[in-house]
Amino acid sequence: MQITPSAVCDAVKTIRQKSPLIHNITNYVVMNYTANALLALGASPVMAHAEEEMEDMVNISGALVINIGTLSDHWIKAMFRAANEAGKRNIPVILDPVGAGATKYRTRITREFLETVPPTVIRGNASEILAILQDDAKTKGVDSTVSSSAAIRDAHRINLTYGSVVCISGEVDYIISSDHLIKVMNGHQMMSMVTGMGCTASALCGAFAAVNTSVTTAVSEAMSVMGMAGELAVTSATGPGSLQYRFLDALFTLSHEDIERLLKIEVLSWKDYIS
Repeated sequence: MQITPSAVCDAVKTIRQKSPLIHNITNYVVMNYTANALLALGASPVMAHAEEEMEDMVNISGALVINIGTLSDHWIKAMFRAANEAGKRNIPVILDPVGAGATKYRTRITREFLETVPPTVIRGNASEILAILQDDAKTKGVDSTVSSSAAIRDAHRINLTYGSVVCISGEVDYIISSDHLIKVMNGHQMMSMVTGMGCTASALCGAFAAVNTSVTTAVSEAMSVMGMAGELAVTSATGPGSLQYRFLDALFTLSHEDIERLLKIEVLSWKDYIS
């Protein structure tokens, strides 16, 4: 398995040409920003939460992104209903378990989701991923208390149990499938000072999964593009505020030359990693 600059460029080009509709059931905090990020990349976002329209909206979407950042009972019903329909239609489902481990409620809903409608992709920080299997895992609100590498083995167990490709965000992003461990080393520390960057990463995973039959490749491409856009934005940002809008501009203008110059990715087989 290889993920080359040319392949990433082709995926970005396909998103810009096809503009896949990405259905987001996400939280109040990030709706506007993640919608703008999808638009800047070239995808078409829709933020639809009413349970009554879930089947219709899923049926016209290229991917479904579910984010539990601001949970409520009626949104939970909509999430399960949408995911069930996406499963029937073989539409990729990306789950962002925001704050799993912070409260019993969030952890329970995350686990119920995996048991009922296992998602195509799970993307979270290390603490959130650990909380899926460990009752004593803790988060600092919605922030991780451990490095991304600490959750690698749990992520592999989750993949083997539920079949989901797992992405652990952090200083290094790890994408774990049954056979591969992929390290994405793009990004910048200042990105962690902007709320919603993780949620935006999940949304971008949806866009790439909508145009790529390989889920592992799609998530790896999404995380690398996320990181490269962050690196480009930081060069002219003076702080987190300017980083926000410069990140959107960087997604919009990301070029083949940028990707060739900046892409930092390593693909390992799982056997090589554990040996």
